[in-house]
Amino acid sequence: MRIALDAMGGDNAPDEIIEGAIEAAPLLDKDDKLILIGPENLIKEKLSSHKADKYNFQIVDAPQVIAMDEKPVDALRNKRKSSIAIMAKMAAQGKADAVISAGNTGACVAACQLRMRNLPGVLRPGISVVFPTAKGPVTICDVGANINCKPINLYQYAVMASLYSKHVLGIENPTVGLMNIGQEDSKGNETIKKAREMLQSDNKLKFIGNVESKDIFNGKCNVVITDGYVGNVVLKLAEALVGFLFKSIKTELIENHKLLAMAFGPVMKKIHKKYDYHEYGGAPLLGVNGNMIICHGSSKAKTIKNAILATITYNKKHINEQIVDYLEHSSIRSYDDQGQ
Repeated sequence: MRIALDAMGGDNAPDEIIEGAIEAAPLLDKDDKLILIGPENLIKEKLSSHKADKYNFQIVDAPQVIAMDEKPVDALRNKRKSSIAIMAKMAAQGKADAVISAGNTGACVAACQLRMRNLPGVLRPGISVVFPTAKGPVTICDVGANINCKPINLYQYAVMASLYSKHVLGIENPTVGLMNIGQEDSKGNETIKKAREMLQSDNKLKFIGNVESKDIFNGKCNVVITDGYVGNVVLKLAEALVGFLFKSIKTELIENHKLLAMAFGPVMKKIHKKYDYHEYGGAPLLGVNGNMIICHGSSKAKTIKNAILATITYNKKHINEQIVDYLEHSSIRSYDDQGQ
């Protein structure tokens, strides 16, 4: 498998990205290849400083970099030799089987749609993340790819995230909930109400109805569907809250009972590892015609290493083929297609 890695993506690029690639390299099969995309001389310099000459990395020169705060479409138009643009182009041309980036999320999504296109039947791709909970992993889609969703987009997110939950996370018959401001059918705007009708009409989906944000962590369902605006807010709030709680508990223990803090340390590390997004690597962009993993902007070497390994697992499960097959045989169409 050929995995293209945006060496210049993220707050800690290129050092942490390259180090993550080095950590992943010995864990790959002999037929797997890592392709590092970025300024060629800089990447060679970094690899040399890490004494990574023994690994057969392919380097693709990309002299331009899209910053995290640049407007995605404008940046892609003006920086055709950027690492993100070249990465997506390689995937479209069949020169890479998967692409990974911790860079500008909007640019990654736009580049994949522009170059790789969407899977047949998919109208808009969605970023899917996994939240660890006491009752098992909960998959949320979308968390940032599409902030202006139509009902059909939410329906397709449910299909794609359910297939991901089943085949990658091993949940045999995942339950699906639609994020809303209340559980009652009367709640929500017209988009939510029409999406709920679509979800209820598909007997192959185990749709349980509306759920609230609090239900993410109480295990009410295995898959939560929402638009990218709400999903991104929930994701970042959860990350910040987890970090705050762990720091608060650590501070209180050290200040009030140092012996207890020492004894409790291993337990805290175990819990933190379970809820640390670095352990999960990245989030797949479901619905694009290829394999794209988007990593957190603050990704460390461990994040990148785990993202590379997750990409291989995703590819082996043939999720894209299953998405296409499901939608091809689905009777659910958009309201525009139905003349409504």
